Amino acid sequence: MQKLLTLNFLLLWSFTSNAQWQPLFNGKDLTGWKAVGGTAKFYVENGEIIGESVANSPNSFLITEKEYGDFILEAQFKIDEGINSGVQFRSHQRPTGEVYGYQMEIDHSARSWSGGIQEEGHRSWLYPLTLNEKAMKAYKLNEWNTYRIECIGSQLRTWVNDVPTVDLLDDLSVKGFIGLQVHSLYKPEDVGKKSHWKNIRIQTENIKSAKSSDIYVVNLLPNQLSESEKQAGWKLLWDGKSTTGWRSVYGSTFPDKGWKIENGTIKTISKDGSETGNDIITTEKYGPAFELRFDFWYAEGANSGVKYFVDEQYNSGGKSGIGLEFQILDDERHPDAKAGSIGNRTLGSLYDLITSKKFGWASPRPNQWNQGRIVSYPDGKVEHYVNNLLAVSYQRGGQIYDALVARSKYANWKGFGLAESGPILLQHHGDEVAFRSVRIREIKK
Repeated sequence: MQKLLTLNFLLLWSFTSNAQWQPLFNGKDLTGWKAVGGTAKFYVENGEIIGESVANSPNSFLITEKEYGDFILEAQFKIDEGINSGVQFRSHQRPTGEVYGYQMEIDHSARSWSGGIQEEGHRSWLYPLTLNEKAMKAYKLNEWNTYRIECIGSQLRTWVNDVPTVDLLDDLSVKGFIGLQVHSLYKPEDVGKKSHWKNIRIQTENIKSAKSSDIYVVNLLPNQLSESEKQAGWKLLWDGKSTTGWRSVYGSTFPDKGWKIENGTIKTISKDGSETGNDIITTEKYGPAFELRFDFWYAEGANSGVKYFVDEQYNSGGKSGIGLEFQILDDERHPDAKAGSIGNRTLGSLYDLITSKKFGWASPRPNQWNQGRIVSYPDGKVEHYVNNLLAVSYQRGGQIYDALVARSKYANWKGFGLAESGPILLQHHGDEVAFRSVRIREIKK
């Protein structure tokens, strides 16, 4: 297998040899690199860079002395069992010495997220491989693997052994160093275990991106769609600058109070927390099958939600529109988190019906942007995602669904949540919330 991987690498090198590749590692010493962060050992042996784990050390990095903006990077690596590693890019150091920035994961565990992108020291996972499960099998345990990273403008793409793993759009960092990570140890018996890298090369001129793939795209650019997203049928529900396509629930025009458009966001105007009944909905209906994505921000103590399959035949008495709800809530500070039944009013939950799962590292927080996603499948299955992790999964309709509705606040709404289609609703619950990048694609049977 090692010979096959080496042959594939050499063939790819030969095929792209006219693209002005430059070695980042001379195969002899660490010229052009420096160690930062923790105290792991970095040295050269048999034409390889070796990173050796040590006890009682935070994450350690061997970083390039030069910074890179747009580039294509390729390298081969293998790591010993039981440890973790990664390749930093467009990364930086804080005054305290802490490294932060994009990292292409090297995951030797059963989780199998090798090739995914996280942001070391900042936003954590931006593209976990739960979004591209086929790529989980690309990484080969205890063998040499070939990594490829493309950074062209705001598009960040990765491959593991020629398998596309990530397609991410983000512009928080446009330039920085490249680094090789030796992770802090999980177990003391892993002292002395090694990470190996070789054949590290980079292209910075006349860059030509690899052919587009059909993997899932994570787009963190506010109110923008990539060409691949457009081809996949995505469209913006909100254009980022006007009220076009939206109106007041139970009304024909956009509400004259309660909302404002500011810096590419549409946000509520909150006074004393008592103002409700100013929900806005799309002028078009969507269903039965669609995927909805949105970025949401909420202040401390806030309550809001995104509703779907909204049915305006229900009269709420001047309050919020009636529909299935992806709950947005500051669980730590708002009393609604302890209301309902076993937490079914917490953030990400199917409001008052099904409790959201716990998120761990992906836990949403107030005063920062979070990502929401609702998928309604042709067979009636519905999923909620928070920061790219599954929060809720259920079947719309049927005995279990009917039993959940019967014990909820929606028990008296006949046929609740079962409409064939309906508008999308952004809730004004009297608290400060904001939305952007609201987009949808219809799923065909």
